[in-house]
This record gives sequence, C-alpha cells and structure tokens, in this order.
Amino acid sequence: MATISSNLLFIAFILYLIATLFYGGSIKSKKKTNEKAETNTWGKIAVLLTIAGFISQLGYFITRWIAAGHAPVSNMFEFTTFFGMALVGAFIVIYFIYRTTLLGLFTMPVAILVIAYASMFPREITPLIPALQSYWLHIHVTTAAMGEAILAISFAAGLIYLVKAIDQTKANKQTFWLEMVMFSLVTVLGFVAVSSVFSALDYHAKFNWVDKHDNQVVMEYKMPAITGPHDGDLQSTNRFEPLIEMPAFINAKKLNSVIWSLFGGLVLYGLIRAVLRKRIAAALKPLVKNIKLDFVDEISYRSVLIGFPVFTLGALIFAMIWAQMAWSRFWGWDPKEVWALITWLFYAAFLHLRLSKGWHGEKSAWLAVVGFVIIMFNLVAVNLVIAGLHSYAG
Repeated sequence: MATISSNLLFIAFILYLIATLFYGGSIKSKKKTNEKAETNTWGKIAVLLTIAGFISQLGYFITRWIAAGHAPVSNMFEFTTFFGMALVGAFIVIYFIYRTTLLGLFTMPVAILVIAYASMFPREITPLIPALQSYWLHIHVTTAAMGEAILAISFAAGLIYLVKAIDQTKANKQTFWLEMVMFSLVTVLGFVAVSSVFSALDYHAKFNWVDKHDNQVVMEYKMPAITGPHDGDLQSTNRFEPLIEMPAFINAKKLNSVIWSLFGGLVLYGLIRAVLRKRIAAALKPLVKNIKLDFVDEISYRSVLIGFPVFTLGALIFAMIWAQMAWSRFWGWDPKEVWALITWLFYAAFLHLRLSKGWHGEKSAWLAVVGFVIIMFNLVAVNLVIAGLHSYAG
C-alpha cells in the first residue's frame, strides 16, 4: 500500500508539471484574458491534467492513510504534501468560479515547489507519539493547511497583479522586493537541488554528541556540517567539523539544511538570470499583459475572505482544543503557536486595511505576498530551525 501511495504522488507531480506547460501555452495563445473568458484548448487540457493530478494525489493521501492507520499529516513530508494538495484543490475551485488559466500558471509552480520540497524529508511511515494520538490533531492540521492553501491563492493573484503593475524598466524598491519574492521561490528549488545532489552522492556524516545530561546522541548530517549543536563534545567521523556552534534553542542540523538551501538558491538564481538576461519578474511580464488588474485584485481579496475564517478554525480554535487534550493547556507560547497567531493577526490587519482604509490594488497585492511569506516562514523556519513542542514535525 505504501508503494502504491508513493507512485500516486509521483504521478500527480508529473501531471502538475505537464499541466503547467499547458497553462503557459494557453496564455500565449489567448488574445484576451478577461473574467469569465472562454478557456481555449490548451487551457482545457491544462485543467483536465490538474484535476487528474489532484485525483491521483488524493489517492496517495487515502492509501497512505490506510497504510499508516492514521491521517498522514503528522510530519513534514505528510503535512507539506497535504498542503500542496490543498493548494491545487483551492485553485481548481477558484478556476471554475473565475475561469482564468493565468492563475494556474502562477499557482501550479508554487504547488510543484511545495511537493518537491516535501519529498526531501523522510517518507517512512512511523507510529504516532502519544501527543499526536488524537482525532483533533487531524482536524486541526488539515483545516489549518486548507486555510493556508486558500490564502496562497491570494498570493498567486497578488503576484500577478504586481508583475503587471510594477514598471520593470526601472530599478527601485518595488522591483527589488518583487525580485526577492522570486528569489525566495527559487531558493525552495535550490533546496531540492542541493538535497538531491548530496543524496545522489550518498553523503553521510555522523557526529557523536554528548549533551548537557551526559547522554550519547548520534546526529547524522546528510549535507556537510556548517552549523553544529550547542554545548557538546562533538567528534566527526569524517574529519569535517562544524564551522559554527549554535545556541540550544536552534536546531543546528536543520539550520544547516536552510543555509545550504540559500546557497543552492543563489547559484540557481544566478544561472536563471544569466539565461534570461533580465529579472525573473520582468521575464514574466509579457504573460500578464492582457489581464485586468481589478480582476486579479478581486480574486486575491476573495481568497483571503474565504481562507481567513478557515485558517482561524484550524490554526487557532481547533489547535487550542488539541493543545488542551495533548498538553493540558490551551496556549503555551510555543514558537509554532506564536507564529500561527502572528499569521492570524496579519490577515486580520489585511482585511481591516482593505475594508476600512481602502487598501486596494497594489497595496493589497503586497499584503497578500507578505502574508504568504509569513506562512512559508512558519512552515520552513519555525518547523525546521526553532526548537519547540512542534519539533517532531521536522
């Protein structure tokens, strides 16, 4: 069953890749990109491939659930793949409301990056620790992921708005920060590339770490160690000592992966820029020339209107119920809890500024992009680097 599950996920990934190419073809061949526009043949094929991929990934989720005996959302691999599936599902719903394939061209690459990022984590099915043995965990995590996925649609629409609205012929703060968003997406791909390279080289480095309680701990690195753990007698088995010792609240091994990801992202971004000979955002601008700004602004806003209450239920209310059952308290200022609250406060401010202060258009698009950055920081940095009660997720 586990093998079938993995094969279904791989099939979904390939279908998403092919669908992205067809979304690109549908945009280039379309003369007009207005709301409720009729989808051409390329676009129809792209949507069918997306639906087929979603069904395949849903099959992965169900078969892995059967194999594991519990909802597969208990570690980074499972949660991130579910987040990717929820993102595709949210796009499919939005597409049938607004009928724009351009949104697919910007949404599907994000979903592909999320699933590729998930594939770099251990995929083994493991028993749940006691704190996770509750159906409220499944309700909390799946609802939170669906809320974040719907909010991610707002990011894709906001990104389309900014690519079209910002003048790419001038170098200023707007073009700089928009390109930083592009670089962040490339960095995720850099993580996948670096992890794949070291995996192909079968790189392993084991360190014998004596912690502050005099317990022998074996820490295995799959990338050369730049950062090492705090306050321990660290001895390398392959003569490569960590360059920097990290404080106790930082997960040195996972921070090491983040650093290598940034390095891989820089190299990959440099190669892309060398090929394009222009900023990535500038290269994307011809694809959005026919889109109406008010149209994508509406999609971005509606996505937040729908995603915010779903996220509120999953990441705060259901999370508090589960926390009470698992740790006998509703709130404990765990890093994950804090960043969930920060995310909620940000989108609450988004809606307030939109409704009360009239922050429409470009300001709203920037808020949608920043909100997604916060979501990804919560997913990547908080889960991987900062130690807390949710560290099992890494």
